[in-house]
Amino acid sequence: MYRNRNSNLTDTLLIAAVAIAVLWADQYTKRLVLEHVRYGSFVQPVIPNLLRWNFAQNVRGAFGLFGSNAVLLIGMAIVVLVLFWFSFREAAARSRTVRVAFGMIVGGAIGNIVDRLHYGYVIDFIDFYRIWPNIFNIADSCITIGVGLLLISSLVTRRHR
Repeated sequence: MYRNRNSNLTDTLLIAAVAIAVLWADQYTKRLVLEHVRYGSFVQPVIPNLLRWNFAQNVRGAFGLFGSNAVLLIGMAIVVLVLFWFSFREAAARSRTVRVAFGMIVGGAIGNIVDRLHYGYVIDFIDFYRIWPNIFNIADSCITIGVGLLLISSLVTRRHR
C-alpha cells in the first residue's frame, strides 16, 4: 500500500514538473515576443525561406477552428484535459512516456488558457511560412508532441498485447 502511494506521488510529480516546465517556457518566450513587439512590428527571420518569428494574436481555437469565444475555448480545453486524463490514466500509471506526454499537454493547455484569460487571445509567433499555413507557439508545439507521444504509446502497447 505504501509503495503504491509513493509511486502515485512520483508519477504525479513527473506530470506536474513537465507541465510547469512547458508552462514556463511558453510564457517566457511569449513575454520575449511581446517585448520586441513594443518596439514596432515583429517579423524576425530565423532560417531564411523557412522559419521566422512573426507575432500574431490568435482569437480562435486549434488550427483556427472552434470560433473565437474565449470562455467556450477555455471550457473546451478543460473538458479535453479531463477526457485525456480519464482515457490515459491507467497508461500513465504504467508508462513514463505517457506521464511526460500528459504533462506536455497540460502545460501547453494551461499556457494558452493563461493567454486567453490575460489578453483575450493566444500569442503565436513560430511561423514556418513556406511549409505550414498556421503560426503557433511553444504551448501548441508541446500539445502536439504530447498527443503524438500518446498515440505512439497506444500503438506500441496494442502491438505488444
